[in-house]
Amino acid sequence: MSEKRKIPMDTLLVHGQSSFEERTGAVSVPIYQSATFRHPGLHESTGYDYSRLRNPTRDELENTIALLEGGRRGFAFSSGMAAVSAALSLFGRGDHLIVSEDLYGGTYRLFEEFGRKSGLEFSYVDTGDRSEVENSLRENSRAFFIETPTNPLMKITDLKYLSSLAKDRNMLLIVDNTFLTPYLQRPLALGADMVVHSGTKYLGGHNDTLAGLLVIRGEDLAEPMELVQKTTGAVLSPFDSWLILRGMKTLGVRLARQEENALRIARWLEGDSRVDRVFYPGLPGHDGYELNRSQADGAGAMISFSVKDRAMVERILRKVEIILFAESLGGVESLITYPAVQTHAAIPEEIRNRLGVTDTLLRLSVGIEAAEDLIRDLDRAMG
Repeated sequence: MSEKRKIPMDTLLVHGQSSFEERTGAVSVPIYQSATFRHPGLHESTGYDYSRLRNPTRDELENTIALLEGGRRGFAFSSGMAAVSAALSLFGRGDHLIVSEDLYGGTYRLFEEFGRKSGLEFSYVDTGDRSEVENSLRENSRAFFIETPTNPLMKITDLKYLSSLAKDRNMLLIVDNTFLTPYLQRPLALGADMVVHSGTKYLGGHNDTLAGLLVIRGEDLAEPMELVQKTTGAVLSPFDSWLILRGMKTLGVRLARQEENALRIARWLEGDSRVDRVFYPGLPGHDGYELNRSQADGAGAMISFSVKDRAMVERILRKVEIILFAESLGGVESLITYPAVQTHAAIPEEIRNRLGVTDTLLRLSVGIEAAEDLIRDLDRAMG
């Protein structure tokens, strides 16, 4: 694996961990659609016993995502939230987690509705503000859970600083890397202990598969995570594992095109008088522009923007044609969402408004369509 990490990312994405199946030479990893496996004899195993424990197709995906992220082990789950839940299960009553205050509403709901019932404590802070982070530390602080860029306001956190602080305090640093993927950002190389993904998004890339992925940097977390995965059972199916593997082969070309489109659209939005503010880390005026450039290879393809007139929101959502009004992100199709009532509805209104997730904010996942068509579609819908 160490030798493969020296291979350029575009090539790793295409070939994955194994490149082909040795027994048959199949260049597309076979779908081992089997729940159970025959034992050669008593106390003998092929290495596969029951697909909740291990499956050859899922193994290839887990090994590939570990390779791409530069981690020790990968784990594939039935959804992104299942992966986050697995990470959360490492902590127990009385443990305190410091969390990005601007984050996906489903993660917030998980922490508030289930984490607190299990006796966990959470502090939501601007993890890009060092003083806020340091002031939130407690004796029982056990981990940082961050998004960078955050969802939906695209705030950037200094991963090297936070990983150093976590190490000094004997804490874990867990990073949701869904927006940038290992193609653009590799948190483990910057000191993070764990990376989680909603594989549904950019890794799958076609809005057709639910998946969650988790990668650990150190072997010390392998046994606890194995226990969580096999016991709770929210594992990814063989077919869905294959779909994510197939999607990842084109991640490089897709994301490169999406990022190119996103920058053109962000610049257009920035110059439009109907738009109040644009949130995109690829714009020099973004607060985290330089920091993101120092720790990532790109800004991704997610844009949030606020309009000056609240009445425009419903008009835009109703009138876009090429851009689809739908939840989720990261696929080849461009999608637009309204965070205040969709992805972030679980977060109380007063908190949303304080953070800037207001009733004039829209989030755009830029696809691979022609950028000029997407701009024309937005321009017409904005009226």
